[in-house]
Amino acid sequence: MMLTDTQLAIHAFLAERIEADGFAPSQTEIARAFGFKGVRAAQYHLEALEAAGVLERSPGRARSLRLLQWPDGPKQLPLPANDDALQLPVLGQVAAGVPIGADIGSEQMVLMDRALFTPTPDYLLKVKGDSMRDEGIFDGDLIGVHRTNEARNGQIVIARIDDEITVKLLRIGQGRIRLLPRNPDYAPIEVKPGQDFAIEGLYCGLVRPNA
Repeated sequence: MMLTDTQLAIHAFLAERIEADGFAPSQTEIARAFGFKGVRAAQYHLEALEAAGVLERSPGRARSLRLLQWPDGPKQLPLPANDDALQLPVLGQVAAGVPIGADIGSEQMVLMDRALFTPTPDYLLKVKGDSMRDEGIFDGDLIGVHRTNEARNGQIVIARIDDEITVKLLRIGQGRIRLLPRNPDYAPIEVKPGQDFAIEGLYCGLVRPNA
């Protein structure tokens, strides 16, 4: 059975966590690490790994995953060779313009130099639009995202507004929250009371695929 790149990446993630912690991560932790919207997506990929004979699960028991085969197959993506390399999933796209729905589920993995980012990112998002051009963020760029739900005034954040994702400068003050573009052609977004709003992560650097 052929595994997808996402399943190979999950296989490698399981091996890394088992080796580091002595036990497997939960399905919730897997979903969070790969940016899945829920544990069902993680469960689907685990079922594929089980069907391929690389892991064994005990139904009804938490953290019961046991690897039957460690990730050393020919189709495995190259793992970071040292502490300066990162293998990051491209999990979807983010609007630098009008907010767009997140396109989560890409199976693309990219090997990156850790020195390009501060802080260390958990995943990449592809930028659509030019509202952050004065910050040097352009349409088509891949931006690194450090997963967190906390941010300070003046930081560039990846924010969710009513299930849509955007990258903007966070401005907090006078009892209101605004998301500011860095292009005068775009208007600020003001978060209204009662609106579904959350910080999804911090912008921590970018790469330009065709540079």
